[in-house]
Amino acid sequence: MVRVTPPRPVDIAAVFPELAPLARQATRLHPRPGTPGVHDSSVGGPLLWPADEPWPVCAGPHPEEHDGGTAVSVADVRLRRALYETTSRTAEQDAALDATFTGHPWSGQPNAMLPVAQLYTRDVPLLPCPEGADVMQVLWCPLEHDPQWAPAPKVRWRSSAPAGGLLAEPPLPAELAEHGEYLPEPCVLHPEVVTEYPAPLELADGLAERIKDWCERELTGTDPLYRNAEERRAYYQFELAVAPGWKVGGWAPCASMDPYTAYCEECRAVMRPLLTIDPDVVGGGSWAPVEDRRLDFDLGIAIGRSNVLQLYHCPVSLEHPCIEVVQ
Repeated sequence: MVRVTPPRPVDIAAVFPELAPLARQATRLHPRPGTPGVHDSSVGGPLLWPADEPWPVCAGPHPEEHDGGTAVSVADVRLRRALYETTSRTAEQDAALDATFTGHPWSGQPNAMLPVAQLYTRDVPLLPCPEGADVMQVLWCPLEHDPQWAPAPKVRWRSSAPAGGLLAEPPLPAELAEHGEYLPEPCVLHPEVVTEYPAPLELADGLAERIKDWCERELTGTDPLYRNAEERRAYYQFELAVAPGWKVGGWAPCASMDPYTAYCEECRAVMRPLLTIDPDVVGGGSWAPVEDRRLDFDLGIAIGRSNVLQLYHCPVSLEHPCIEVVQ
């Protein structure tokens, strides 16, 4: 099943031609519940992983371990989510639900990383890959990490035709954060290319103000979600500029903080958005795909207080380390 983002309510580049050179294409991934395999693009699914390649682990530090936090298991979180979906629980089920929050002693050992995303270039042609690679894999440690208080991701690039056998049973992390907010539900993807423009904070002040003035003046009464002048001035940000949800490429959201210029640790080049991980899976307002107007789906990920985690890549060399930014 495809996912189709409705056309933008306004062709804002026709109104403000200065935006046209700033347009970027992004691939919205549209993760939806499913049972992906190792040869599929997915979120939270199994990875194409050579049997003779060590599985990555995280040695921390993990602040929860030293600040009295509770460690729970993948099984705890899976059971908890299943019980939450049960409409009328028995007393035994209520007791089992409470037990999922009890946790277990911290192991003190390196924590196995969790699969977060696997993207094949055949599904996401805009995905940049190093020479000889056509798959990007993202894993993370499902515990908090300083200084951004978010999971610590790791990016791997590989060929979809590895030599030898594949790892059948990857190790699971021994510890997850108490609420399991970094354990994604398995999802298949429905990639779709859209056009984005910079958030207002990325624009020159004069242009940003003219766009806000235009939205305030011209959109009176056209959208019930934008009732007053202040809300209409935010219309470009939330309906015309940057797509919500999981995506490859495009622009950063920059809705609640100033733009962050990320520099490559190796060559100091200005880095570009690679992958956006957004708890808002469907995308509200006019961004919701026409097929999903009534979809109520929780991917299981929460980053801070409804924050977005973005991975950035170096445009000079994809062999240079990616970095993550939470905003």
